Amino acid sequence: MGVPVREPLRLTARQGPSPAGAAALPLRRLLDAPRRPARVIAVFPAAMYLEVRGVPEPRVLAVVAEGAVRLPNAVVLVVPVRDRPFARVREGAEAWIGEGRVETCGLRVKARRWWDPTPVLAGMSPASLAHGIRGLEVALRDAGPAAVGGLAGHRGPAELAEACADGDLAGAVEAAERIVGLGPGLTPSGDDVLAGLLVAARLLGRAVRGGGAAVWLADWLGAAVVEDADTRTTALAATLLHCAAKGQAGGEVAAVLRGVAGHEPPGPAVRRLLAVGHTSGADLAWGVLAGCRAALSLTTRNTTAHPSPEHLPTPRLPAAR
Repeated sequence: MGVPVREPLRLTARQGPSPAGAAALPLRRLLDAPRRPARVIAVFPAAMYLEVRGVPEPRVLAVVAEGAVRLPNAVVLVVPVRDRPFARVREGAEAWIGEGRVETCGLRVKARRWWDPTPVLAGMSPASLAHGIRGLEVALRDAGPAAVGGLAGHRGPAELAEACADGDLAGAVEAAERIVGLGPGLTPSGDDVLAGLLVAARLLGRAVRGGGAAVWLADWLGAAVVEDADTRTTALAATLLHCAAKGQAGGEVAAVLRGVAGHEPPGPAVRRLLAVGHTSGADLAWGVLAGCRAALSLTTRNTTAHPSPEHLPTPRLPAAR
């Protein structure tokens, strides 16, 4: 079961200048450990990103202002963007993470709450999943140019989607290898597409009746993608791929998945996702759609209710290049 997010109380003057935040559960081991050095790898008005070397994933931690994009590796502050919480933070600056705090450039953030980035989706039938996918398709169509991703016209995402829908793991891995790290920015477009697909296939595979084959595909594809992600893409994108492979989603992606599952209207959730970054939101959205379609396709092909991975054939992965 997911842990509901409780909004942290705002700080009073008596509590001091250090802001409090709600941290994603995957960060618990990193934050609860003794203090260790880190480095600020990027800073923006609404967020800063810190990398810790020599630790298991997630090794990149995001600290985001209230109301900003909530990544699955984020500590969410109670401070709004307009208060400029990262004004003194500089890219490349030294930082410390541990003992429940993040410290850099005079900013000290205390993790006082925890939230679970794994969305909880109620059980659903293949028919209800198909209905949810149609709603997502309509919302993306209605979004027009806002839904154009960074890899528009590139065959890679379509080949990946087709292989996943066919249950062709070897083909999916080969297609994924062609788009890992493809595109500019902290989270290249190819990685955003992969992250959306992995998290959707895993979570909807778990939610839909007979969806074990989709979970199986997400397990194997995720393992192949993250094996050398840290050498093929940015540090932040590698961390987010690790999160997606475990079914951990950002707040905007989670809302779209809830829309597909019928828990909320899909249109507003899709619009919020498409507003993320320059093309990241659109790339994530098309990846989510591909994962949804794969989950439905593999479920309708399946004749065994609730198959488990050990009852499915061991795939042949392509040779390393």
